[in-house]
Amino acid sequence: MKLLTTGFAPFGGERINPAWEAVRRLPDRLGEAELIKAEMPTSFAGCAAALEEACRLWRPDGVLCVGQAGGRACVTVERVAINLAEASIPDNDGAKPVDQPLVPGGPAAYFATLPVKAMVRRVREAGIPCQISYTAGTYVCNCLMYRALHLAAEVYPGMRAGFIHVPYALRQAADKPGSTPSMSLEAITAALAAAIEAAALGQEDLGTGMGTTH
Repeated sequence: MKLLTTGFAPFGGERINPAWEAVRRLPDRLGEAELIKAEMPTSFAGCAAALEEACRLWRPDGVLCVGQAGGRACVTVERVAINLAEASIPDNDGAKPVDQPLVPGGPAAYFATLPVKAMVRRVREAGIPCQISYTAGTYVCNCLMYRALHLAAEVYPGMRAGFIHVPYALRQAADKPGSTPSMSLEAITAALAAAIEAAALGQEDLGTGMGTTH
């Protein structure tokens, strides 16, 4: 399996982005997966263009995008991307869309096509806290996930796609309130590796219930 694995550039005044820092630390091969690693601009327009170019160039079997979710306490594997761009802060190009569709006329939402539950279970088995998330937000992370799934649906049939959010890295939390969750880059990288190993098996997802009540 050829897996395009992406992480974002820093944004929002941060000096690093743990998503890209972890992705670039991954080996070039994990189990059945050959990894192609690419840094994405934290820009609504820029990430869409960069993803399209990477898919055109590499023709991957799967796409796993990774982003920072500052404030979340564990690794979260996203299940849903929605067709909405709504920013509370500008992206790195200064864009701050409100109530805008990512793809005019596109589906309201896409579900991840990588085996989300199997990925969560494998990360937990590696000893790292992990949950399913049912919202990727409305910022650039959701944009990239939606775009990847839209490309898979419309241009590259058979390509699977998904998204993982990771907490702040430890050094990012050093100047934040003491209750701010964070995780070491080593643990984040190990979590990604475990999730990729599960995704690369190419199996159908688990039938285990992992839903939430709120």
